[in-house]
Amino acid sequence: MRRWKTWMAALGVAGAVALLVIPKAATSALPVGAKAPDFTTRGALAGKLFTLKLSEQLKKGPVVLYFFPAAFTPGCTAEAHEFAEMSDEFKKAGATVIGMSADPVDKLARFSVEECRNKFAVASAGPAIVKGFDVALPIGAMTNRTSYVIAPTGRIAYVHSAMSYKDHVKNTLAAVRAMSVK
Repeated sequence: MRRWKTWMAALGVAGAVALLVIPKAATSALPVGAKAPDFTTRGALAGKLFTLKLSEQLKKGPVVLYFFPAAFTPGCTAEAHEFAEMSDEFKKAGATVIGMSADPVDKLARFSVEECRNKFAVASAGPAIVKGFDVALPIGAMTNRTSYVIAPTGRIAYVHSAMSYKDHVKNTLAAVRAMSVK
């Protein structure tokens, strides 16, 4: 019950109620095979701000670009902890993990330290990025919870879109591992 109250406070009552009535199938995402839109934005890793450009990150290998609704909310914090715990496994598979939300970069800088545990970058998704990746929630200025695995070619290799955070880490890691086997 305490988590529910925290979530309600973070979103406001209207936002939380709207999330409950959005059908799971209503979340949108770019399809597998689509070209991921390139972007440049501000990000943070271990509390340090930097400029993040997707095409530069893809030069290192696959990118797990995961969108989450809001920093410091229960589900988003739990998801960040899971990605942090598995960050070495993503690195072994050659992938870079980047969390994305519509939060301001100064809030994400704190989130990168406190919840991402200095293990991976988080970046601010402005309206053009949110629209380009088709991850807008129908309420407020937040993103839905969609995880993309993007191949070094810039093509979407895997998509998982669900408001529950529970399978995003497991499924994206499996997708990255499957890419490295090919």
